[in-house]
Amino acid sequence: MATERKKLLLRLDPAVHDALARWAGDELRSTNAQIEYLLRKALADAGRLPGGVGRMRGPGRPSATPEPSESSEREEE
Repeated sequence: MATERKKLLLRLDPAVHDALARWAGDELRSTNAQIEYLLRKALADAGRLPGGVGRMRGPGRPSATPEPSESSEREEE
């Protein structure tokens, strides 16, 4: 079961938002995903990213077929 994502109101300078939106577009992410990516990276760099945090989906469109989980890969071996 997936956990519910937290919602957050964030006020940004319009120029900062525009720069983030352009950067996100360059990396095929939404602006929201780009902000989360940058926050996670900053937390990891500072050694403050909690161990139980799930992985983010990679940039770009999701594939048509779901990626196999690690447990199903082990079962195939």
